[in-house]
Amino acid sequence: MKIHLSSVFVDDQDKALRFYTDVLGFVKKTEIPLGEHRWLTVVSPDDLDGTELLLEPDEHPAVKPYKTALVEDGIPATAFAVDDVHAEFDRLRGLGVRFTQEPLEMGPVTTAVLDDTCGNLIQIVHHK
Repeated sequence: MKIHLSSVFVDDQDKALRFYTDVLGFVKKTEIPLGEHRWLTVVSPDDLDGTELLLEPDEHPAVKPYKTALVEDGIPATAFAVDDVHAEFDRLRGLGVRFTQEPLEMGPVTTAVLDDTCGNLIQIVHHK
């Protein structure tokens, strides 16, 4: 068994697609119209057949309070692996990305936390 799909709730699918592709560097994999929204996924350019991230509309009434609580408590909605947290932090900050946690080394793990502009905190992580 392996993870095929994960999702992140977003407040605007178009804005999310721009951020996750143009800024974070993912590529669009699937876009299927579903009424006023879309089944919209992105993947890593290094693994086009790998795990997909669904940019899911946050329309369900339970989602917005959940997202708000996570952000208020500084809890990331998900985490993405990077080769070098410090380099990725510098690259993303240069693109105007707002971080709520600068790179932090905790033994064999380095993390940083960013705001995805769509209502979520996202952690980037590297394991030594």
